[in-house]
Amino acid sequence: MESLCEIYKSAPSLHESGVHVISCDEKTGIQALERKVTPMRQGQCERQDSSYERHGTQCLIANFEVATGKVISPTIGERRTEEDFVNHIKRTVEQDPGADWIFIMDQLNTHKSASLVEYVAQACQIEVELGEKGKSGILKNMETRAEFLSNEDHKIRIFYTPKHASWLNQVEVWFSILSARLLKRLRTNSKEVLKEKIESFINYFNETAAKAFKWTYKGTPLAG
Repeated sequence: MESLCEIYKSAPSLHESGVHVISCDEKTGIQALERKVTPMRQGQCERQDSSYERHGTQCLIANFEVATGKVISPTIGERRTEEDFVNHIKRTVEQDPGADWIFIMDQLNTHKSASLVEYVAQACQIEVELGEKGKSGILKNMETRAEFLSNEDHKIRIFYTPKHASWLNQVEVWFSILSARLLKRLRTNSKEVLKEKIESFINYFNETAAKAFKWTYKGTPLAG
């Protein structure tokens, strides 16, 4: 926790030197809900009823840039498979391929996948024998893969939050903003419209409200 807070503290200076510090996570099961409402009448505001019709879900993989407060290169789609996540990281890095990247994320298995190791090794031009998944070398298991992915010498590296401490990931704070300002009262009749609404909100947020969070937690244990 202390090490992560030090990264947050150093994010502005790292950004100035060309290092992107990215808080990354998925928000799954975002429902396209066609909510029923009671129209506004004289002396009474519009009321949202408890009934609704479901039109499917979308998954958002978001990158919160710690130094700027902007959400960059979001991915919105049907799922969050290992392939989806690797493609998301790849597309993010392609925004500035010559830079160094630090991704902060939780310890979900797709965040420690063999495909992610292979991509990072290729993107960082690391010429080592990766071994075989489930059998040997770096690819053997999640522990060996996580050790490789978190190597501080790599241009692309991952800092994993402690288990049961996903609240340390700043993108979770941004997810609460998304829920309160958009999703809580959003009415939509399709997944396509839901995706467009989320993309529009991200663009609006980046233009009008993005700023670095004032992070006050220092990494010391909380009172039990």
